[in-house]
Amino acid sequence: MSRTRVPLAVLSLASVSALLLAGCAQSSDASEKTGDTSASASAATGKKPTPFSQGTVKVALVRQSGAGDYFEQWGNGAKAQAKALGIDLTVYDAQADNAKQATDLSSAVNSGAQAIIVDHGFPSTIQPEIDKAVKKGIKVVVYDVDQTNKSVVSTEQDDASMAQAVLDVMAKDLGKNAKVGYVNVAGYAALDKRDSVWKSTVDANGWKQQFKVGKVTDSTATDNVPLASAALTQHSDVTGVFAPYDELAKGTVLAVQNKKLQDKVKVFGADVSNADIQNMTAKDSPWVATAGTDPSAVGAAVVRTAALELAGQLNKTSVEFPAVAITQDFLKSKGIENMDQLREALPALNLSKVSTADWIPNVAH
Repeated sequence: MSRTRVPLAVLSLASVSALLLAGCAQSSDASEKTGDTSASASAATGKKPTPFSQGTVKVALVRQSGAGDYFEQWGNGAKAQAKALGIDLTVYDAQADNAKQATDLSSAVNSGAQAIIVDHGFPSTIQPEIDKAVKKGIKVVVYDVDQTNKSVVSTEQDDASMAQAVLDVMAKDLGKNAKVGYVNVAGYAALDKRDSVWKSTVDANGWKQQFKVGKVTDSTATDNVPLASAALTQHSDVTGVFAPYDELAKGTVLAVQNKKLQDKVKVFGADVSNADIQNMTAKDSPWVATAGTDPSAVGAAVVRTAALELAGQLNKTSVEFPAVAITQDFLKSKGIENMDQLREALPALNLSKVSTADWIPNVAH
């Protein structure tokens, strides 16, 4: 809910800065140090600015991860970019525990970190600690968090364009006046933005929304299967369902298959990961379109954004990461089975021109 401020994404998903909501395979410890990564980095040609020219730079990454592999890939991208920059990165992951994330952020503020990256989270829970960090002179960069401190740099997927890209496909496939279903959750920033596009698209096409269900948990995909199944039992005449976070989409796909409606009901999701690609390309999968960013590339770009802010070279308070539409037909026609193959087919996913400088070794995925 890249998924999902829903990981979903994600997530990725009131307003969380997007759980978005997506996947996670993070350590359950309070924090963890940067591990080995498989990504490669291009050589930097420019001279390192302060503070990077003065030795190791300490950065904390305070996460609120959700279910699925989106968050795992996001974290791997962040770690790889931090390693390439010589950043001493400490990772905290609350894993859907809001109180723990507030405690983690407090620990990060007092850890000596020169910058803190906050990946998702509920603003009401973490805003006080964000404010403390800023007051202490720590640079703060958030990803998919609707916070209010004007000194903080906000980064996010372009959720409106992401939703629009998928819904354009949905509109083309279903036509006007179709009966449709909706699986989403209010209160997550990324999902709320996607919801706004959904509402306008429904109106523009004269669609008749037959149901809305959904919830975000630590097992979002599994927990949405019975909700979507019950809705489909009552409204088996829908021809398409929009589930704008990949974990919601996975649950919806299972519900459609359980009800044996895969020949009648198409699923339109959001976010993309290895698991999503496998799900979309599986035999008789009803998941026909999604849109997303490369979570690994986004994680890396957020770290680069923090590095530029530390160096005084960012010169803006927000950075958006553009998404691309991805259809089941495209994946199958290109024989794409994983994110590596998708990156090769869609180079724009790498975000290589976002938040960079000649002194930064960009990580390639």
